[in-house]
Amino acid sequence: MSLIGRAVVAIWNDILPEGRENFIEWHDRQHIPERVAIPGFHRGRRLVAERGSPEYFTLYEARDEAVLVGPDYLERLNNPTDWTRRSTADFRNTARGVCRTVWSHGAGEGGTMLTLRFDAEPRNAALLKAHLTGGALAAIQELPGVTGVHLCIADPEASGLETAERKGREVGVPSWIILVEGVSSGAVDTAADRLVEGGLEQRGAVGLERGVYRLEFSLREDAEQ
Repeated sequence: MSLIGRAVVAIWNDILPEGRENFIEWHDRQHIPERVAIPGFHRGRRLVAERGSPEYFTLYEARDEAVLVGPDYLERLNNPTDWTRRSTADFRNTARGVCRTVWSHGAGEGGTMLTLRFDAEPRNAALLKAHLTGGALAAIQELPGVTGVHLCIADPEASGLETAERKGREVGVPSWIILVEGVSSGAVDTAADRLVEGGLEQRGAVGLERGVYRLEFSLREDAEQ
């Protein structure tokens, strides 16, 4: 199964230890339901790190990029609830990308997800994209235990919009993101190894950052709330 829609918001963050219990309750009971209730948002998922950092990865799937810079989403970003303000004050090492989905295929949703973040050398970006979409991603999607593979590329302007929810927090912007879903950490690690060894860096990928995450919470737009 592909990602739902043609755009995503991808967020990585650490959380202060004293704020972790509150973060999980806020995320499950208010924040993800609030986001998924926005027209054009299809699904929200939170995953926790088995290996790598930051500790948490959240993925929102949306109809298209217009939803992610549209008035309904911006209204929420510029009018955070008191609970949101308290919870995001405990965020650390945050990275957030508003991305278009460039390639996405799979058999279904996996309980484990590997995230691979990197930049692309501008002179080699077209070559890198052609390599990934021309067969490299499809090849690892067929490996045992892999349930989905996705390539998302961030829009720097949309990712960097200054909003009330973001104000006062340092937030990094990832550039290119590969997501590998699977049935186990071993399956997604093997797939990522194959991809990296197949020449990502030689084709212009730089600054690879890798983490393996386990699904904690998932909510779709059609779920009863």
